[in-house]
Amino acid sequence: MLGRELVVKLSSIRRQFSNHNLMLEAVLPGLFVDKEGTYWDVPLSMAIDLASSVSDSSLSYHLCLQHNSGQPKHFRGNDKFEAPMSLLPGLCAKAAVSIKKTVEIWREKNGKKLKMVQPYDILLSEPHISGLGIIGAVASASLGENSSRLSLGENFQNCKSFRLCAQKSNFGLVGDLFGTVSFSAQHGNFQRLFLDLTRVNARLDIPSGSAFMYSVARLAQQIYNSRQPDPELLRAICPDLRVSFQQQIIGPFSFRVDSRVQLDSLNKDYSSCFKESVFAIDWALKVLGSAKASFWYSPKQQEAMVELRFFES
Repeated sequence: MLGRELVVKLSSIRRQFSNHNLMLEAVLPGLFVDKEGTYWDVPLSMAIDLASSVSDSSLSYHLCLQHNSGQPKHFRGNDKFEAPMSLLPGLCAKAAVSIKKTVEIWREKNGKKLKMVQPYDILLSEPHISGLGIIGAVASASLGENSSRLSLGENFQNCKSFRLCAQKSNFGLVGDLFGTVSFSAQHGNFQRLFLDLTRVNARLDIPSGSAFMYSVARLAQQIYNSRQPDPELLRAICPDLRVSFQQQIIGPFSFRVDSRVQLDSLNKDYSSCFKESVFAIDWALKVLGSAKASFWYSPKQQEAMVELRFFES
């Protein structure tokens, strides 16, 4: 897929308990993708992950212990890119606590369903309009080279204002807030042969509450002083927006496009643009209840893949 052969040794143990899930994983070498869609090779990566079971509206926690060994390398050998801090060698412990609230605005359970006709996907059979909100806090402690850039931060290269940040020698500690708001709407029951499924999803992510509040304060200061707003600050206060559109074509086949919307700070009109769009054809496997074969293509990465996905709504 990416123009070279990669032999990966993977060992993974997953255990599901009544109230939480446990995963132990080791990969040699590890292949990771950052938020910009860039692939990285990590010689050795081991992780222990403990998370509370997900429910519609509740308090949840997530604990993770990860160890990386060896220097990460760009998958295509390009030295111009800087490796993400989380992939540098060292030991990292993370803890996150969040509160999630689901709001059902409207849902049609049995209104226009065809009797004695199984939907192509049982999880896509109810027209609805719903929303979801998540707010939480995360703390991370790093020991090793992965702590060397904590004080620089990955946003405004400082640890001022609203962010908890401390570093000494090869040890670093950082804490922050995050938030997510999502919206989902569906028309159709995915039972009929033509155009019986139209879905729209949108998700706003604020990965760093400290960077958001810092940018708002700086922008307010610039506007108060009648100065031109900094484009980078404008981009920082705009949440990461991801949108998805899915439309049934015929029978179990549907077309889907997933895109990331970003503010174009180089444009004086501050217009938005679509980035990292992925186009896909999904084939719902009706006999399995909720499963699909998905063929997708990413123009930015110039790659394509066929995946088998289960219970994805």
